[in-house]
Amino acid sequence: MKKLLLITFIFTSYILTAQINIKGNVVDALTNETLIGANVIIQETNKGTATNFNGEYQITCQCTLPTILRVSYLGYKTLEIEIQSKNPPPIKLFSNSKKLNEVKVVDSRITQKQKEAALTVETLDMISIKETPSANFYDGLGALKGVDITAASLGFKVINTRGFNSTSPVRSLQIIDGVDNQSPGLNFSLGNFLGSSELDIMKVEIIQGASSAYYGPNAFNGVISMKTLSPFVKQGLSIQYRFGSRNLFENSFRLAEKFLNKEGEDIFAFKINFSFMRANDWEADNLEAVDGTTPIDNLGGYDAVNRYGDEDTDGNLNDVTQNFNLNYFTHPGLKKFHRTGYMEKDIVDYDTKNIKTQASLHYMITPTTELIYSLNYSAGTTVYQGDNRISLKNIQFWQNKLELKQKDKFFVRAYRTQEDAGDSYDAVFTAIKLQEYNQISNQDWYTAYKNNWKEQFEWGDVNWAIPDLVFNPVTFEAEYFLNGNLIEINDWIIMSDSVLNANSDLLISNHISTRNLTDLQTGRLIPGSNEFTKALEDIISKTALEGGTGFYDKSALNHIHSEFQFKPDFGVIRIGANFRQYRPETKGSLFIDTTKKIINNEIGVYSGFETTLFGEVLKLSGTLRADKNENFDINLSPALSLVITPNAKDVIRFSFSSAIRNPTLSDQYLYYNVGRAILIGNLQGHGTDYGENLVTIESLVNYYLPVAQSKDSLRFFSVKPIQPEKA
Repeated sequence: MKKLLLITFIFTSYILTAQINIKGNVVDALTNETLIGANVIIQETNKGTATNFNGEYQITCQCTLPTILRVSYLGYKTLEIEIQSKNPPPIKLFSNSKKLNEVKVVDSRITQKQKEAALTVETLDMISIKETPSANFYDGLGALKGVDITAASLGFKVINTRGFNSTSPVRSLQIIDGVDNQSPGLNFSLGNFLGSSELDIMKVEIIQGASSAYYGPNAFNGVISMKTLSPFVKQGLSIQYRFGSRNLFENSFRLAEKFLNKEGEDIFAFKINFSFMRANDWEADNLEAVDGTTPIDNLGGYDAVNRYGDEDTDGNLNDVTQNFNLNYFTHPGLKKFHRTGYMEKDIVDYDTKNIKTQASLHYMITPTTELIYSLNYSAGTTVYQGDNRISLKNIQFWQNKLELKQKDKFFVRAYRTQEDAGDSYDAVFTAIKLQEYNQISNQDWYTAYKNNWKEQFEWGDVNWAIPDLVFNPVTFEAEYFLNGNLIEINDWIIMSDSVLNANSDLLISNHISTRNLTDLQTGRLIPGSNEFTKALEDIISKTALEGGTGFYDKSALNHIHSEFQFKPDFGVIRIGANFRQYRPETKGSLFIDTTKKIINNEIGVYSGFETTLFGEVLKLSGTLRADKNENFDINLSPALSLVITPNAKDVIRFSFSSAIRNPTLSDQYLYYNVGRAILIGNLQGHGTDYGENLVTIESLVNYYLPVAQSKDSLRFFSVKPIQPEKA
C-alpha cells in the first residue's frame, strides 16, 4: 500500500510539473485592438515570447498552473496576471498616459536602414498590402514611385521599373525569397502567375536603378524583391475569398505551424499556401487599323489589331492602284483589298485559370541556423502578349529550393526552375495556318478575289465607260475619245474617281459578295464549324517544324548562390559567388536546339565592404562584382556609396552604381516562327561578313521592280554578334 501511494505521488508530481503549452492573445483594454510585439514572460521561469501579427502568443514551459505572466508593451502599463488554464482569456493592457502626453509622427514606414541603403528602395509592407485600394497587392505595386504594371491579361501581370514598360522586362530582376522568377525558356517574368499568395507576403521591395553589383547581371534597371512570411513568425490558418466582374473567383489559404524543443525554442515549422483563380478574361476585340497600315475606311478591308491573317505582307498582289490598266480598265473600283482574317476570340481560350501551391519545411539546426526546403508549383491557362499574342494553355512551372542560412552571417541557396509549355501556341501564327490549311496561299486567294471582282463589276454597272484609244496620224500621238468626244485622260481619271465615290454603296456591296464568294471557293474554314475546330486542334498540337504553331518547351534553370559575412573591428565584409546553368529544351519551336542540345553557363563572384566613420555620422560601402557568361567576356560591375547622417532626422546619400546585362537565351539562340517571319538569335552575327546574304528590304523591293533584275541594285549589309549591355 505504501509503495502504491509513493508511485501515485511521484506520478502526480510529474503531471503537475510537466511541459504545458500556454496560448492566448493581448489586446488594448479600451479598443480591444490586438497588440503586435507585446512581451509575454512566465515569471516562474523567466522565459517568454512576443505576440505575433494577430496579437497571439504561445509559450511552452516546464511549470505548474496557476502561474503568473508578466506582460509589457511600449506605451502601456506593465501587467502581472495569474492564469489558471492553458487557454486564458485575452489579456488587456491599459495605456500609460504619462508616457503618451504627446505623440509626434516623424516618419512613415521607412526604416533607418532603408534610408541609408546604397540604392533607392520603395517598399510595400504588410500594412500597406492590407490597406491597398487595388484588387490585390500586385496591382497595388503600381502605386509605388517608378513602378509600372503591365496587364497582358487578367491572369498575367508584369512589373516594370524605370519606365521600361514591357511584357518581357529582361532588364529587371524579379525574385521571391532570393529565387529568380524568370521563365528559363519562354523568356518572360512569371509575374503573379507563379508569385506568392497575398496571404503569405511579408513585404515587397522595389530597388530602382542599376543594381548589377548587388544582385547580378540581370538587375540592369532594378530589382523587384518579394519576401514571404516565415512560419516561425506567423502561424495558423488564413483563408481569403474574392469575387468580381467577368465571373472572377479567387480562393486562397495559408496554413502554418511551428514546434518547440524541450527548452521552449523554435525547432521545426512548416507552411502550405494554395491559391486558385478563375475568370472570363478580357476579349481582345480591337478592330482599329494597325498604325501605319491601310486605313479603316478602305472598302476592300484593312489590317485590324486583333484580327489575324488580314495583314498586308505581299507587296502589290492585293493592290491594283499601282497598275493603271488594272485600276481603271480591267478592275475598276477594286483598289486595295485584304484577305479575310480570324478574330482572336475564335482562336484563343479566354477561360483563364491559375493554380498556385507552395509548401516549405523549416528546421532550426541551431537557434540561429535554419535549413529550408521549399516547393512552388503553378499551372493554368491565360493569354500573354509577346512578339505575338500567345495562348498559354495548360502551362506548368516548378521550383525547388534548398537553403541553409544564418542571419547576418551566411547563406547557401540552390534552386531549380522547370517549365512545361503544355498546349500553348501562337495565336497570330495559328490564324495564318488556318488560312493555309486547305492549301490556299495568299497569292491564290488574291487571284481568285480579282477574278471574281472582274466578273461582278464593270463600268457599265454605274453608267460609265472606258475611253477609246485612237492613234492620230497627224500628231503621231495616242488620243482618248469618250462617246465620240476627245477627252484628256487625266480628266477622265478625275471623273471616274467621282463616279466611283458616288457609288460607294454599290462598291461596298460588291466587295462583300466578292469576299463571300472567294472564301467559299477557296474553302475558308468557318469559326465554330466542326471542320474549323478539327483544323485548329490539329494546328496547335504540332510545333512549327511539324507544320503547326504549338510550343514544346521543357526548359530548366539551375542556380546556386552563397554569401558569407565577416565582421572585423572596422566594419562588415561580404564575399559571395553564384553559378547559373540554362538548359533549354524546345525541339526547335523556340530555339536552335534540334541538332545540338543547348547548355549555357554563367558564373559570378563579388566582394563588398561596409564601415562607419566618426561614430555613426559617415557610412561608406562599396561592392565589386565580376560576371562571366561562357559566350562573352568577363564584365565588372563596381558600386560605391557614402551616407552622411548629420542628425537623427536627416540622411544625405551619394552613390555610384553600374550595371551589365548578359544577352538572354532568346538574344543568343532564338529560332521562332511568327508566321510572316522567323525571328532568330544573334550569337554568331549575320550578313555578308559571316557568310550570309543579307539585304535591305528597300533594295529587295527595287530589285523586283524592273523587268530585268540587276544584282547591283541589292544592298548587302551585316549585323555584328550581340554583346552584353552596359550602363
